[in-house]
Amino acid sequence: MSSPVEPPAEPAIQKKIIFKVFGLGGAGCNAAGFASMAGFPGVEFLAVNTDSQSLDACAVPGKFVLGASRTRGLGAGGDPELGRAAAEEDVEKIRSFCAGADIIFLLAGLGGGTGTGAAPVFARVARESGALVLALVTLPFDFEGDRRQLQAQTGLQHLKVQADAVICLPNRKLFKLLDENTSVLEGFKISNSLLAEGLRGIWRMLTQTGLINVDFADLCAVTRGRHAASFFATAEASGEKRVEQVIEKLLAHPLLDGGQVLNESDSLLVSIVGGPDLMMSEIHKLMEPLHRHCENAHIIFGAAIDQAFAGRLSVTLIASRRRQEEDPPSLLAAPPDKIESMQFLDTEDKERPASRFVAPPTALSDEKRAHIMRVQGGRSRKKLSRLQKELPLEIVFKGRFEKSEPTIRHGEDLDVPTYIRRGVPLN
Repeated sequence: MSSPVEPPAEPAIQKKIIFKVFGLGGAGCNAAGFASMAGFPGVEFLAVNTDSQSLDACAVPGKFVLGASRTRGLGAGGDPELGRAAAEEDVEKIRSFCAGADIIFLLAGLGGGTGTGAAPVFARVARESGALVLALVTLPFDFEGDRRQLQAQTGLQHLKVQADAVICLPNRKLFKLLDENTSVLEGFKISNSLLAEGLRGIWRMLTQTGLINVDFADLCAVTRGRHAASFFATAEASGEKRVEQVIEKLLAHPLLDGGQVLNESDSLLVSIVGGPDLMMSEIHKLMEPLHRHCENAHIIFGAAIDQAFAGRLSVTLIASRRRQEEDPPSLLAAPPDKIESMQFLDTEDKERPASRFVAPPTALSDEKRAHIMRVQGGRSRKKLSRLQKELPLEIVFKGRFEKSEPTIRHGEDLDVPTYIRRGVPLN
């Protein structure tokens, strides 16, 4: 009797990863508009701002005025608390925006009102919806002032708590890429282009089928649940020296601090995209210096072949460092209600050290001593010494008042210290 024929196995259904990008605040909307024009097939963009007029000028088709009933579309006025309140007011609307997404990118400029205050709320709601939340943010230039810098750092700490990873671009690092003839518009355009590079690198990494795939689970392994600052860099080169050029560009990237970030990372994701002419020797030559910089890091590697990259090479890095538990607590990271309870001074009682100062000894003339005895009612020298010992006080000359008559009131010389006149012991 022949055995029954088993039905053929159904092919596995490959789930398409759903990307959503939210630009928050003025800077975030500008970055989202710049990225949307670069072309990301299948990625949904949404510009979110409390300033309706600024939102109208954004190039992103999908737009949403945040906290309209609270701000009336007039913006947050640089107040992160107002930006946070506006986001909390529309939290259910935010939840509907996040529904169904696998990866949500948050683009924001920290230091102002809407982006700084709303980004942690968006990150929290997105994670509650089950999405992997990656925030790409910029920090202010130094010339924007201390208050804006402090607001940015406080917002960054709150965002790290809520997002799976925060890729941070301090705008001051852009000066490494600028010259004295660079205009303000070109400077901010470079900032937006770096954020767009971050989006494109991760999008390409997860959507292109490669020889060695980097999939969604690999990205989660590097970023999910770390709540720390992650670092991103991408570089491209072409020609015979493309490997050397790519390595040089990566180590000079403003987000990697000359490779120092790689030394401090414990996880590194590397994605290489090349043409059909990509050689195994080139991959080895590329990975060798990265291994030297990340000796103790867990490295996830992927490589893909794309016909459009004939003669070219593109490398994307995502480095992450788990937040150290032994790091000292920061006031910026502490909730406001906890700051007052923090002890800034050591209140433990400790024995005070003895004074190292010893005054020079002094002496009283017989006439002065006899006078003191008279005003004390004839107290004996022995009794006086019992009540108060002579202190080693410094001799003070009266100068031009040396021959002045003593100040006598009710029979007492007021020029004599009170504790001596009254026989009060000091110890």
